[in-house]
Amino acid sequence: MPILCIRKRRIMGIFVCCLLATTSVALAELTVVFDNGQARPLSDFFGPLDSGKPDTVPPYTEKHRLGAADVESLLPIRSPGLTPGKVTAREHSVPFARSFFLIGSDAISKRWLTENREALKRMGAMGLLVEAGSIEDLDAIANLADGLPITPASGSDIAKALGIRHYPVGISAGRIWQ
Repeated sequence: MPILCIRKRRIMGIFVCCLLATTSVALAELTVVFDNGQARPLSDFFGPLDSGKPDTVPPYTEKHRLGAADVESLLPIRSPGLTPGKVTAREHSVPFARSFFLIGSDAISKRWLTENREALKRMGAMGLLVEAGSIEDLDAIANLADGLPITPASGSDIAKALGIRHYPVGISAGRIWQ
């Protein structure tokens, strides 16, 4: 019992010390660092927030709800510096944690995806759709991907870093291939 009382007193003493320390800090005098004479009260800025008028919020639409998830707002997807074409297989030294591929919605890319889909799945590759003009393009690639994850995005930066000018192309650990 006496040990419990000592602990309670010690805790109360610490609490009182903390309370006194914060009170003295709170009562410290303010120091003006800069005053250009043009200061305005904050109430001037709160006026529009408390106008008493009902809010004029634009009507709700599905597009507003989706925001960035609205894929149509991403269209058209373009990747300057990249075009469909032949890629010569080669080694690279850029370390990537996951295999991925760059693809467009053109006929060459669709054929390449169909021919390489199973190998890409085995690798656990993720695709970047770097060229598409319509929702129909996105749907066609999604259907051909048959479960492969594909994200619409520009591939310009990645292609520039790897010295790639054409797609479709697969990029795995140490290897660029078509």
